[in-house]
Amino acid sequence: MSDEKEYGLSLVRDNEEIQAPSLPYLPPKPKAYSPPIGLIGCGGITEYHLRAYRKQGYKVTALCDIDLQRAEKRREEFYPKAKTYEDYRKVLDDPKIEVVDIATHPEERVEIIEEALAAGKHVLSQKPFVVDLQEGRRLVQLAKEAGRLLAVNQNGRWAPHFSYLRQAIRAGMLGEIVSVDFSLQWDHDWVADTVFNEVRHLLLYDFAIHWFDMTCCFLHGKEPQRVFASIRKSPSQKSKQPLLGHALMDFAGGQATLSLDGNTPLGQQDQTIVVGTKGTARAVGESLSKQDVKVHTEKGWFSPDLKGAWFENGFEGTMGELLLAIEEGRTPTHNAEENLDSLALCFAAVASSVEGWAKTVGEVTRLVD
Repeated sequence: MSDEKEYGLSLVRDNEEIQAPSLPYLPPKPKAYSPPIGLIGCGGITEYHLRAYRKQGYKVTALCDIDLQRAEKRREEFYPKAKTYEDYRKVLDDPKIEVVDIATHPEERVEIIEEALAAGKHVLSQKPFVVDLQEGRRLVQLAKEAGRLLAVNQNGRWAPHFSYLRQAIRAGMLGEIVSVDFSLQWDHDWVADTVFNEVRHLLLYDFAIHWFDMTCCFLHGKEPQRVFASIRKSPSQKSKQPLLGHALMDFAGGQATLSLDGNTPLGQQDQTIVVGTKGTARAVGESLSKQDVKVHTEKGWFSPDLKGAWFENGFEGTMGELLLAIEEGRTPTHNAEENLDSLALCFAAVASSVEGWAKTVGEVTRLVD
């Protein structure tokens, strides 16, 4: 008797390679709709917003920041003809502007979103959307009453590997999804010399919101139940906030795990594994921008040749999907209402890491202090 049979294992050989199916993983783009766009908040991340918008030919006509020099810097870099403001209300007062990208911090953003919706603007909100689920639900209701669309900049959804996996799941190639596993080893200690060093819950909230969001995307339709999470400091890290963490997530009919080591200066790797009843998909790479995807199905395995990178496709995707949804008169896939599910998962994980025991998803309605 072989060792495999003795221990209840079977030796599985891979079936043959087949051609990778063509899936619509690249960032969506409206067919004809190209409205004037206003950007409120011109911090560091907006370099990637504006780079993506310029590449796609989107018209940014106003840039606003409480530090006018930052708005003027972005204008010089990307949109020389745009107007610059210190007061965001001047952006909202412009009747020509139909869409606003609000890229301020969450605590400041609620009031701006409220006023933007009242002014008749469609809104793309920076992530994480809100720090209180009740506030989020109120903003969602305000958007419905105003007849405007409210989307969240969960740009990870259009990272090439994540986007392809989403489309493969949507096409039914993997069957019913039963487990999702994320494992990241990367160097996040760069935050030690930045303002991010003061961000409480940096790891599980500010960073991992992308992975909680992808968990909800991959296990869409399954109810999240419990989360246990923990964080620790690495002995060699310089940053103030813990860079080691993990989260175990129970869903009705499924599970997900997230393992984070943000203090890996050498040999970095990022891996995603999605297992379904009809197939398994893996994405592995030395960084979030360099990922190889391999999908195993009953018909064979394939590895698509993906184009682009997260900090290109991601920001093209969030604005493109919003504009296309406006054009087609539908709800965007990254709408704020569904994003509250990702936040509920995230808030439960953060609370668990603070209190030391598992939390029921939904019982934690705001980011704990």
